Order: sequence, then C-alpha cells, then structure tokens
Amino acid sequence: MTEFRTNGLKDPEYDRPYVDVDEWRDTPVRHRYVHGGFEGTDLRFSFYFPPAERYEGRFFQPILAVSGTEHLFGQQLLAGMGGSIDFAIDSGGYMVESNLGRLTPFPGEDSTVTGFRASAAAAEYSRVLAGEMYGEHRPYGYCYGGSGGGFKTMSCMENTDVWDGGLPFIIGGPQSMPNVFSVQAHAMRILWEKFPQIVDALDPGGDGDIYARLSAEEREALTEVTRMGFPPRGWFDVRRIAEGYTGVWSMLGNNMIKYDPGYFEDFWTVPGYLGANPTESLANARIQHKTTVVQPIMADEAQRLGIGAATNTIFRTEAMADIPVALRLEGVPTGKLMGAMLSVTTGRSAGHNFWIISTHDDVVITGQGETEFASLAGIAAGDEVLIDNSVYLAFQTYHRHQVDPDFPVWDQFCMAGQPIYPQRPNLIGPQFTIAGAGSVQSGRFSGKVIVVECLMDEAAYPWQAAWYDELVHKVQGPAADDKFRVWFVDHAMHLPPVRAATDDLRPARTTRIVSYAGVLEQALRDLVAWVEHGLPAPASTAYEVVEGQVVVPAEASARQGIQATVEVTANGGARADVAVGDEVEFDAWVEVPPGAGTVVAAEWDFDGSGDYAVHSDVLDGSLSRLRVTTAHAFTERGTYFPALRVRTQRQGNMVKPHARVENLGRVRVVVE
Repeated sequence: MTEFRTNGLKDPEYDRPYVDVDEWRDTPVRHRYVHGGFEGTDLRFSFYFPPAERYEGRFFQPILAVSGTEHLFGQQLLAGMGGSIDFAIDSGGYMVESNLGRLTPFPGEDSTVTGFRASAAAAEYSRVLAGEMYGEHRPYGYCYGGSGGGFKTMSCMENTDVWDGGLPFIIGGPQSMPNVFSVQAHAMRILWEKFPQIVDALDPGGDGDIYARLSAEEREALTEVTRMGFPPRGWFDVRRIAEGYTGVWSMLGNNMIKYDPGYFEDFWTVPGYLGANPTESLANARIQHKTTVVQPIMADEAQRLGIGAATNTIFRTEAMADIPVALRLEGVPTGKLMGAMLSVTTGRSAGHNFWIISTHDDVVITGQGETEFASLAGIAAGDEVLIDNSVYLAFQTYHRHQVDPDFPVWDQFCMAGQPIYPQRPNLIGPQFTIAGAGSVQSGRFSGKVIVVECLMDEAAYPWQAAWYDELVHKVQGPAADDKFRVWFVDHAMHLPPVRAATDDLRPARTTRIVSYAGVLEQALRDLVAWVEHGLPAPASTAYEVVEGQVVVPAEASARQGIQATVEVTANGGARADVAVGDEVEFDAWVEVPPGAGTVVAAEWDFDGSGDYAVHSDVLDGSLSRLRVTTAHAFTERGTYFPALRVRTQRQGNMVKPHARVENLGRVRVVVE
C-alpha cells in the first residue's frame, strides 16, 4: 500500500462543509473534507460521519465509474445508484467518497491509482479519522460500485485487503469494451426503423417473434447482438441507449485508435472486413463533410438552450470547464452523425478531434477522449472542421475480429473452431479493463462479495456476471460458497428509470423497469450481517446461459436471490381485447424468495403514465406470497400496458425508505 499523506492545507476553502447535509437530513452529520497529495496526483475525498449514538463501527465507500469528482453522492446526483449518505447513517456507518486520485475522468499513466490504490488510501485514512472521532477501533469497510465502478470494486477486493466486503454491480468482464458497444451500435444502424415491431413482439400479449418481417441483413444483425448478450427487452429504450452510449464511445474512440491504429484502414481496404466490400446500407451511411464552427457552446449555455448537452457531462470536472460540450456549425450534413469524428483542421485546436454524440438542428453535442480533451479548449468561431464517421462505422463490427475462445458468445463467429473473419493481432478488451480498473479480474479475494446484475442491462450484458461467477468458483473452489453470491434483478437496466418532468413517453420507463437501488442497499446490509455476524447472505439466483442470454426460473422459490416475482393477467390472460367502458379484471400473483422478506407495497398503473395511482391497502408487511386483484375500465380507445409494481422489505417494515426491493408485472389491454 502506497503511503498517503495530507498536504496540511488549512485555508477556509477546505475547512468549510463541502455539502450542507442538514438541508436534507434531520439528524446532524459531521462532515470532513480533505485535500491531499498522492504520488503526484490530487486525491480529494469527503467523509460523512454520523453522531456517536448512531455509529456502529463501519463505513461504506462508493467507488465511482470514473475519476475526477468526490461530490456526486454528497450532492445526491447518484441517488438511484444505492448507498446514499442517509442510508450509510441509517445503517450505523459513515460514508467515504473519493475522486480516485485524479481531477479528470481519465486514469492517466498509472491506472492502479484510479483503479484501487487511491480508494484504498482514502479508506485507510478514514479509519484514522474515525479513531479520532469515536475512539480507537478498526471500522469494518464495505466498497461498492457500478459499471466502471464495478470493475474498480472487483479490483479493490482482489488487489487489497482494505475492505471486508464488496458489492460490484452491473459489471462487465475483460472483453466488455469495446465489444458490447460495437455490436449494439451495429444493430442500431441496421435495425433503427424496426425496433418498434421488435418491442411489440416482446411486450405482453405479443407474438414473441422478434425476427418477423426483417430482411436478411436485419435478421443477421439482430441475431448477432442477441447472441452477444444484449437483452432484447431493452430495445424499447433505444433512443436513450443510442445517445448515452455514443457518449461512452466518445471516451473510447481515441484509445481504440491508439491500441489498434491499423484496423480503421484495414476495415475499408482488406478483404474479410465489412468495409472492403460494403453492403448498400453501410455505403449509404458513410459521411464525410467539411464545415465551419459558428459558435462553441459551453455547458451552462447548452443548458440554457435546452439542447440536452448534459448528456455524458455528469463527470465533467473543473479541469474540463473550458472545453465546449457542443458546437454550432455553419452546415450539418444529412444522415446519422452519432459517433462521427469531428476533426479540427484550422485554428489553435487543429489536429485534434471531438466525437459527435447527438445533433440538434445546426448544433452537435460533443464528447472527447483522454488523448485529445486537453487540446480542445482553444476551438473558436471560424475554425474549419471535418465530419467523418468512417471510424465509427468501422468500430461497429470490431467485435467480429476479437474472437476469444474463453467467451462462448464469440462462438457465433467461428466455424469448425476457427474464426470466419480476420483477427486483429491483439485482444484490446483487457487493455481497456486495465485502464479502467488497474487490473484484470482474477476471481481471488479474501472478503465477502455480492454481485448484482440486471437482466435487461443494455451495457453490462447479464452473462458477464455469470462469467465472473464461474471464474470465482473455478479459482476458489468450494470455498467460494462461503464468500460469494450473484443476484440477478429482473426488469432492471444499467441505469435506474428516470422520469423527467418533460418526458411524455407512454408507456413510461417506470412502468417497464424498476430501480435496483433497494437491492443494493439490502446487499450492503447482508454483507454487514455476513461479515460481522456470520449470517450467510441469501442464496445466489438460479440461472443458465443460453446463446448469450441469462435465463432464470419463473417462480421465486426456484429463482432465489432476493427479488419477488410478479405475474399479472388481464381477464385471465397476457392480453385482453375489450370495448370502451368494459371493466377489466386484473389478477396478480406475488411471491418473495425464501428468507428475502415480505411485501410492503403494491401499486397499479393503468394508463402508462408511471404515476401508480392505485395502491393496495390490504398489506400489513406480513406476507411473502399473496394474490392482488382489482378492476379497471378504460374510457378511451388505445393500447395500454397496465403494470403492478411491488416492493418488498426484509423485516416487513412498511415505513422505512431503505432496502425496499422492487419488481413489476405487465399486461396488454387493447381497447376498441
């Protein structure tokens, strides 16, 4: 462990509270903000300490997906990701939040710092402060993180013995990047107009045939992305996925060029690559267009314009404050520009590039990569730029040239055990993993670990948690059962459902997917019970992997884990066809896995608004299996997807806001 040292700063900037916790928490919380040096980097962190009467000798430490800030939880910007300050205090602990040792969202030359060493230093120093505040003791520590933070949490547990328990959630594996994003980008380019019919086939009462009425190219693309692990139910949210993960591409693109520079020429020239003999759709998608910057747009201006430039800016830090988040251009070409490179050809930033995340009339929303961002502050009106999506189109089939026999989802690209496409000299997935987490997963750790994965996750494909489950059991043998669990969460995606005030999507996201925050909070409490009291966490979810898709049993008693199952019918089936004014009978069966708690809330949404206005008033927190019935008449024609959302709680507490585990069931009602 590298020694951590504070730099002794005592000026008012660091003495004053960084977050006024009392604004949202009735119980006073003592707060401490420390600015220190860590091997030439800026390690900053915040500690949130409860009063002595609330403290039980432990701490919780969120590990962020990227470095650069230590105030996301303090400002409640990641409230849906579980483990809030309020939860930590309610669970008898204090919270540690760190910027991972960097002032930017990029790892720098030594990724072990952002991967696990800076987090470990912050954790160890927090124990020093806890001793000063509560008397000498050694607090138990629990780290947790999602997505890139899940990678880092695994590295924290596998490379140090600082924490007693870890909760990596929505995790990937060493071949995740860039491959999970390339295959979905390829599918989105080809299937964009067909997603509504695919979603309709999968919705309750649909025929289930996602391949109906697709061309040969479309069927191939959908088969490819599904066998690679993308959960088809997630395509309902394709517009958010397209913009959000084009933002992720903007952080990957420059490093892809660095790791494999020859690929992007080979793709368009060498036989065996799609670009050397392009399909009509690929040839038509290619864009190369010169234009001029009219106005660089900074983050505050973009928000005033309401052009959605906050996309991918949650991790923008002070070090990036002078870099535009969007550009107004003299002319924007027709066609899909998402993912295109925007190269600056004149002016102070000449020779550097942005990546286009989305477009709004003559404005392009931009992202930037690690090797370019520092040089982009000088872009100005009048600078000439070139928009070229050749690199992004080549990226979309990169996974075909990264066959790894250790991962069965790549078997589709082999025949008689040999790859059917040319293969690149190196697998670059592990390089991305090391850059993001400081190490590649080994499956070896000494503490307790619970992995939480979502069955509709569009970025951390569910089979990746199954891969880590297999790895842990392979290297640790029977001992793994005494320290490791994996829980799959149904009806949940990579990010919790967010319903904006201006969001008029029907059915609303909150009627299709649930928040997994309650699962994370319960998992942290189960880690505490397991580590500190020897009470084993509930059993792992039962599952199997079939052609890249994780399949779980329908019944909660067989599925296990901690999430209830919800089965709903309308007039006895998955679909009801009725007339305006007809009363529809809704019947639901709810079952909680053994030992996972009881039902504390059940609420109906009939119109797709996400309001869940009809609440069941017969619950008392005592039942783990129950039937919920109601009736509703629809006054207007249309197709509706009524949903029943339930919440369970381990102790059956009807009031406590924490560790409430959600699931839902849906049906289709067609009103003629």
